[in-house]
Amino acid sequence: MIVLKSSRELELMKEACQISAEALMVAGEAVKPGISTKEIDTIAYNLIKKRGATPNFLGLYGFPATACISINNEVIHGIPSKHRIIQEGDIVSIDLGAAKNGRIRKYQRRAYDGNNNGDNAATFVAGTCSPEAKRLIDTTRESLYKGIEQAVPGNKIGDIGHAVQTYCEERGYGVVRDFVGHGVGTKLHEDPSVPNFGHEGRGIRLLPGMTLAIEPMINQGTYKVKQLEDGWTVVTADGKLAAHFEHTIAITNNGPVIMTKV
Repeated sequence: MIVLKSSRELELMKEACQISAEALMVAGEAVKPGISTKEIDTIAYNLIKKRGATPNFLGLYGFPATACISINNEVIHGIPSKHRIIQEGDIVSIDLGAAKNGRIRKYQRRAYDGNNNGDNAATFVAGTCSPEAKRLIDTTRESLYKGIEQAVPGNKIGDIGHAVQTYCEERGYGVVRDFVGHGVGTKLHEDPSVPNFGHEGRGIRLLPGMTLAIEPMINQGTYKVKQLEDGWTVVTADGKLAAHFEHTIAITNNGPVIMTKV
């Protein structure tokens, strides 16, 4: 079921999104050669807790950390470890979010008492990366904004995916099919699914009050991926690089609003 948020609910949700964005920023700033992915995860955890929120990835479906930290050919869901040390030239994708309590009283549109969630991701560079890696990162970031541009009332969910897919495939990259974006709100993962591929004018109609996590996962080579034996980490099938960017956005009558923006 797709839940349309009121203006008050969006205000409450915005705080969780801002905390998510701040945590991603400090985690990204920590990406340097010599640091472990566990240390980066701890930095994100501490920021979220300091701001009075809860890491919403921690324990979700059994995930053991605050952030998914994925390096080079790892697409998503990398598990932080004190043994995983960032190297010069690595590209490091960090995906995390925060939940914050909020309340809407009964005299408003509907009674509500629960968490609000934010979700965001970005790929960072440890030191200096290759020109090929930089081009992949830049294209993935740009494709996110191409998708966001299509998140307006009256468009269809397929317009978002088509914009991302077209932009990336025209530049020779593979768009991951097995994992997609999603709705976000009182739960981290809500309806609808938001694929990074699709056809213009297809899928559900976009309405004001929808809140979506749009998150292109783009591979340097094939779009195909595989999961490692740890049950979490997803890597490119051909061993080539991957990048990942994500924002939580709200659809409004005045256009898309990026909620996870510092």
